[in-house]
Amino acid sequence: MPSEGKEAYVYEDLGIGKKRRYYTPNEVAKHNCLENCWVSIFHKVYNISQLVVENRDSDLINPLVEFAGQDISDWFDESTGDVVRGYDNELGLVLPRVPHGRFLHVAPPVPVSNWATDFKVPWWRDDDTYCIGRLSRKTRKLRIVNMLTHQETTLEVCSEETLDEIQDRYTDWNSHSASYTWKTLDAEDGETFRPLDMTLNLAENGIPDQVDKLRRLSIDPDEFTPTVHAYFDDDLTVS
Repeated sequence: MPSEGKEAYVYEDLGIGKKRRYYTPNEVAKHNCLENCWVSIFHKVYNISQLVVENRDSDLINPLVEFAGQDISDWFDESTGDVVRGYDNELGLVLPRVPHGRFLHVAPPVPVSNWATDFKVPWWRDDDTYCIGRLSRKTRKLRIVNMLTHQETTLEVCSEETLDEIQDRYTDWNSHSASYTWKTLDAEDGETFRPLDMTLNLAENGIPDQVDKLRRLSIDPDEFTPTVHAYFDDDLTVS
């Protein structure tokens, strides 16, 4: 944990293994090996670690391990929810297009005796088993100032997340964060700090995402990271 009074720029997975409603691309990217294999498809995040480990002796895991931590939406047809298919001139058949090699649960182009079909549905259609949340369509930076310790922490958060969810991320830097009231400086008078609704996201709380506007004006968005001030209430939170 950063020392008090120093700003900590944190752009990493806040609690690897903790299930969230939304994930940032940077969080998904950290799960990039055989034993810890995540991928995203059409803004859904899939944890296929167990599946890959169970099939570690098969060459069919190779494309998945190679692209672990990445978005592989281009492998799939969004309208069908299945692997992209195309006509194979050599075989004269419409087959799955697998430019990186055939992967788990993709049928072979011709009948073989050693292809396991003991799964009910392919993993990319089995949301109940493998989908752990959604990939954020846009992330934001948020600076949180602890008004008790004056410690500042800048997090990358998902624009879709409520402040309750962002507060859960922040517990890695302040285990008692639930004992704080979060406020922001009122944009109208520039003097009053108004409490935030923790059930709403940043934009719904009147903290718009102005990154694109700032970039159009050739202004560095990092110089205008929105700030939330956390005011200590009590110390009843269980660590």
